[in-house]
Amino acid sequence: MGKLNPILVWSLCLSLCLFLCPTSAQLKTNFYANVCPNVENIVKNIVTQKFQQTFVTVPATIRLFFHDCFVQGCDASVIVASTGNNKAEKDHPDNLSLAGDGFDTVIKAKAAVDAVPQCKNKVSCADILALATRDVIVLSGGPSYAVELGRLDGLISSSKNVDGKLPQPTFNLNQLNSMFASHGLSQADMVALSAAHTVGFSHCNKFSNRIYSFSPGNPVDPSLNKAYATQLQQMCPKNVDPDIAINMDPNTPRTFDNVYFKNLELGQGLFTSDQVLFTDARSQPTVKTWAKDNAAFQQAFTTAMTKLGRVGVKTGKNGNIRSDCSVFN
Repeated sequence: MGKLNPILVWSLCLSLCLFLCPTSAQLKTNFYANVCPNVENIVKNIVTQKFQQTFVTVPATIRLFFHDCFVQGCDASVIVASTGNNKAEKDHPDNLSLAGDGFDTVIKAKAAVDAVPQCKNKVSCADILALATRDVIVLSGGPSYAVELGRLDGLISSSKNVDGKLPQPTFNLNQLNSMFASHGLSQADMVALSAAHTVGFSHCNKFSNRIYSFSPGNPVDPSLNKAYATQLQQMCPKNVDPDIAINMDPNTPRTFDNVYFKNLELGQGLFTSDQVLFTDARSQPTVKTWAKDNAAFQQAFTTAMTKLGRVGVKTGKNGNIRSDCSVFN
């Protein structure tokens, strides 16, 4: 018997491993080209309708995507509703502020996709959320980018899994870098993604410590612009209703732009986790660069969003395609 060709043996082993071994998800921009070629236009049409109804669609959808990907990966598990015997992710305290318009956008887009016979039960809720997020960013003036597709929907959604997984408004740079690094995201990615705070709103109780109880003898955070701090105090008086909403970007709250970074230079970052990007010498140069160069920021944001969209993607037996985004099959 002759010797086996080592290259042939290696290629056979590789083929077997590719067939039998778990592999990382292979996302691609044209994933649905053969099964639902018009999926991007279908989703875009629904997102545009929602956007025309309410601007809240923009920050609500972006936050939904971010909160989804940071807990068990981008698998639409955050959209699943709680049942009698399972408290789902969306009902964790850190997710209660997620606006309903984000959920509604994905659910309506899913219904529109499934209304096309060729597409029915072929497109995951996770992919629809990723597409809708890109679309709201574009509609509010942000960069367009190709969305990688091929995610499956997760099979688990538990409130317990959210504990300690989402950045908090009080985080310093070390805490932010550590949390983002756990998902393969760099400091530059983190700073770029933080700029999603250029649109949307927050509630008084998320930053009241900075304007009333920062430290003994110094109730207002000294990194806050004084005029801005006074403005926040007027909008959020002590013992105020925590449901009062405040724009996170005081200057261009409805435009996805680099004004977020210009605000940080002026001491107008709403959260500690925003302003620290400028006050910490390690991240300040990035803030200054993107405050001057919107094109450079948009490129960095596109890169960061693409990397975020690859986090914890489900494939094979680890996921499926939900027929109803809010309910497991």
